[in-house]
Amino acid sequence: MAITRSQLLKELEPGLNALFGLEYDRYDSEHAEIYETESSDRAFEEEVMLAGFGQAPVKGEGAAVSYDSSNEAYTARYTHETIALAFAITEEAVEDNLYDRLSSRYTRALARSMANTKQVKAANVLNNAFSSTFTFGDGKELCATDHPTVGGGDFRNELSTAADLNETSLEQSLIDIAAFIDERGLKIALQGRKLIIPPALQFVAERLTASQLRPGTADNDVNASRSMGMLPEGYVVNHFLTDTDAFFIKTDAPNGFKHFERMSIKNSMEGDFETGNVRYKARERYSFGVSDPRCVFGSPGA
Repeated sequence: MAITRSQLLKELEPGLNALFGLEYDRYDSEHAEIYETESSDRAFEEEVMLAGFGQAPVKGEGAAVSYDSSNEAYTARYTHETIALAFAITEEAVEDNLYDRLSSRYTRALARSMANTKQVKAANVLNNAFSSTFTFGDGKELCATDHPTVGGGDFRNELSTAADLNETSLEQSLIDIAAFIDERGLKIALQGRKLIIPPALQFVAERLTASQLRPGTADNDVNASRSMGMLPEGYVVNHFLTDTDAFFIKTDAPNGFKHFERMSIKNSMEGDFETGNVRYKARERYSFGVSDPRCVFGSPGA
């Protein structure tokens, strides 16, 4: 549906103080705090998790050396989506000099809509992190207590007992991250880098990460996680997380959160011969996902 003159008459009223509603500030590029961005030149991308080798055995004197093989554990697939939106202004509105006045405002509103959609898509990976209907390469939800490994064991990147964000749950999460194993059961040296939280937890996070002493006590004990340099990147608030008490810790695992950009946002404008309307379109293609679930540790809250 095109924007008509009747919808724009207020623009012509003398003494009009302001047009509002189209130029709110926006939360932009919050996904960059979570995802690594890579370019893509195909309809989808796949990343293969290799299992690596098991523990090396002792070789007896004169005995043959043992051989091992590195198999594929699973494949993470990223299927790009096309996101697009447009608006049109009638030929009559253009003739009455309304187009020049409003085009910049509507294009900014269009940009805000596109940006908002991108942040929602990015946050959906974490918003569905505990849902068994949203599975990743290993067939499990992003945060689970039983991620299977090629070696026959499993690992968890979720608290064994769900808990709200507090000193105890934060410290236990960091302990559990240090216990991560690879696909063959070998210990791997991963650490938490930053806390990812919804707005409702920002005050709790500030007390936990910024206080010199233990928060909420009258003792003179140090805030251990801060004094030990845990979570060196602090915390980041994501305004598109929907669960008010869920929290996540991003680790330093490579090949974790991925954002593939197939086509960056492009704007185009054209006139329609039959109607005379001027049409303006924004379009981009991208995908969000996770290759290795060891990149995150989470709790859905109590």
